[in-house]
Amino acid sequence: MFRLLCFLVTFHHAAFAFSPTSLGHQTASLSATCRSRSDDAHRISFASGCQMKPLQRLARPQTSTQLEASASDEESVKQGLKLLICGAPAAGKGTQCAYIKETFGVIHLSTGDMLRAAVAAETEVGLSAKEYMEAGKLVPDEVIIGIVKDRLDEDDCKEQGWLLDGFPRTQAQAKALEDEGITGDCFIMLNVPDEDLVERVVGRRTDPETGDIYHMTFSPPPTKEIEARLVQRSDDTEEKVKVRLEQYHANVAAVKDSYTDITVEIDGVGKPTDVFEAIKKSVVEKVGA
Repeated sequence: MFRLLCFLVTFHHAAFAFSPTSLGHQTASLSATCRSRSDDAHRISFASGCQMKPLQRLARPQTSTQLEASASDEESVKQGLKLLICGAPAAGKGTQCAYIKETFGVIHLSTGDMLRAAVAAETEVGLSAKEYMEAGKLVPDEVIIGIVKDRLDEDDCKEQGWLLDGFPRTQAQAKALEDEGITGDCFIMLNVPDEDLVERVVGRRTDPETGDIYHMTFSPPPTKEIEARLVQRSDDTEEKVKVRLEQYHANVAAVKDSYTDITVEIDGVGKPTDVFEAIKKSVVEKVGA
């Protein structure tokens, strides 16, 4: 009897523990615990967010500011920049002019192109130049200066800036530009040792069918067939290039004296892209952007 009574008491307690009411209380308690833990987790997450977000807000403006400053510097260089570049034959001036034009957005100007354009447009100075050219005479400096001045007065040069390629070549031309009020922001001197220049020039060959230019050492033709038809310019000999280099050095020293304050000297030996990086850095520093 006693055992039966104990069994009934035990069963009663077990039934009470698992009754719907008790189970509801337990479920509510468990839900509250879960909510509490969830709320704690949310508070931790929110607190972490509060700690992280200020870091993010600090980091992002710094990066943005740096990018904006860099872009602003580049834009200030691009707008209306006035550049002059000189380099001996085979110094790689043409390649660097292309990089400069693309990066800084300036108008690339060579005296040959300007001269032909002026003649074709039949401007006053163009017609004057044509007379000298048809007579087989050198076009005098005053006519060349007039052509350059007219070109620089055009809207694209005023808005985008310009790059004078290989001009002025003499001190007289530099003085004439100064007298016309034509000044630059940076005078780029592309320096390459004479022995390297001689090697570059002497090794050059031209494909008469395509106009492609190769170098027998640095950029040889891809096939024997192309190599067989390559020709060498008559003035691409060691003797003639040395004469041209002597003339260049004699003139560039005088021209450099006219642009002492804005001159940057660039080592032209190495990969073209590396040379341009040096040019870009020097131009930005010289212009003060």
